[in-house]
Amino acid sequence: MRGVWVVGVLLSGLLLGACTDPSSGPGDAPPSPAMPASSAATEHRRPAASPHAQVKAPTVLYLGDSLAMENQRVLGQELRRDLGAKYTSAPHSGTTLCDYLEGTGARSLVPDRDKAAVLVRSLHPEFVVLQFWGNAWGYTWCMDGITHNASPTEYFERYAADAKRLTEQIAAAGGGKRPRIVWVLQGPDPMTPDRVRRVNSLYEERAAASGDLVADAGRTVSPAGARQSWAQYLPCTAYEHDHPDYCTQPDRDRTALHLDKDPLHFCLAPTTPEPKPCPVRSPGILRIAREITRVVGESLGG
Repeated sequence: MRGVWVVGVLLSGLLLGACTDPSSGPGDAPPSPAMPASSAATEHRRPAASPHAQVKAPTVLYLGDSLAMENQRVLGQELRRDLGAKYTSAPHSGTTLCDYLEGTGARSLVPDRDKAAVLVRSLHPEFVVLQFWGNAWGYTWCMDGITHNASPTEYFERYAADAKRLTEQIAAAGGGKRPRIVWVLQGPDPMTPDRVRRVNSLYEERAAASGDLVADAGRTVSPAGARQSWAQYLPCTAYEHDHPDYCTQPDRDRTALHLDKDPLHFCLAPTTPEPKPCPVRSPGILRIAREITRVVGESLGG
């Protein structure tokens, strides 16, 4: 079993190095349809809306790497249906925080038109959702060759500095209507578990320092009581039982979060070099999207 796991990890490294994203190729399955809001996706239940509350529909901007790329369609569906949100997504595969900074020029994988500050100035969002695994292997130029394996201390210092700088650029671009940033915490990682835990801690620290929000989407794809333990399968939630397409192995009361050869992504379609939103129903993606939507919705009611 250990040998199988190691092979899976090595294959995942190759996938990440190629900056791939989910795509189904010929015979694409239809995207996930809008789902009824009555059932909970995780142990979190969404707060009931007050009949007396008059909450303005938010404008939400979603930025990130290949995880955001695969999630973007489903997150948009959830935000629009539950909150009536005006939603824009601009993820780019293989990126990290510095790629979205203004001033990086040709050293960035993100074109100038999609820089965080540029989009904030044009869209005036109330929320900017940031989802980054924390690119650690040196294939984004703006990291100046800093990698976690070679120099973990320098990597974390740089990552924290970039989080602060990106927050400042987003705040400045918002002017008198500063958007709130939602830092999405990542799920467990079988390759570098401590690195992901520390990256998540940096997100929490940055949110606390800046008065922003945290969406612990990673907890929804972790075993109960074992937040840092990676799992390919988890027990089906009540929502997944009620919607059988999301409980992939109902006879075993469990659902798949990852494909056998990809322990990082949550799309249950094979990856290809062409970045696309996930084209098939994928329980992990839905769990993540519903948690982000819950956090944004609770903030609106606060």
